[in-house]
Amino acid sequence: MEGRIFTFLGVISENHSYLFASHFILAAILVLLVAKMATKSLKLVPTGTQNVMEAYLQGIVAMGRDVIGESNARKYLPLVATIGLIVFFSNLMEIIPGFEPPSGNINMTLTLALIVFIYYNFEGIRKNGLVHYFAHFAGPVKWLAPLMFPIEIVSHISRIISLSFRLFGNIKGDDLFVMVLLLLVPWIAPIPGFMLMAFSAILQTFIFMILTYVYLAGAVMLEEETL
Repeated sequence: MEGRIFTFLGVISENHSYLFASHFILAAILVLLVAKMATKSLKLVPTGTQNVMEAYLQGIVAMGRDVIGESNARKYLPLVATIGLIVFFSNLMEIIPGFEPPSGNINMTLTLALIVFIYYNFEGIRKNGLVHYFAHFAGPVKWLAPLMFPIEIVSHISRIISLSFRLFGNIKGDDLFVMVLLLLVPWIAPIPGFMLMAFSAILQTFIFMILTYVYLAGAVMLEEETL
């Protein structure tokens, strides 16, 4: 595999699309396994994986409570928690030698960004109505509406770029950084790099989740914004 760092799944094929798809499927399988382990023997006093997952879900609700309120934080918990898990396990692969993080591929990050974009606009239209939702884009000053409406449209579309390229750029950058360290000094120097990558994996997961809540809040809480 000339010009590439060794990956275990790359033994089967060097095709870039195959490597991305296979690592993404692996991340999805890990998410399903963790979910299965956490729910296979539920207890009133949680232990093991159930305890970890309950703490994770409670943390997401607490994070969303300040952004979108308690009820909405719980309502959109399945979406945010699922995104968080798939992004985290995808990011985590950059730390493990022999694996390639699918979140370092724009195909994954762009797909997740489009899912969030479509969903929060759908929720905004469903809750507020089509006319009221898009009327909000015009702003509170009517004579500025012709200027504000296209600005708001561009602003919302730019969220797709922001969500996808932020995650992709950080993970890909970390991956290339450690790749260089592995080529130059393969035994000692990569250790701080791996620590940085672990921190980045958690941070980028948090950012993606909190921005999902922020965008949902902006779409479904129009009345609160105008008060």
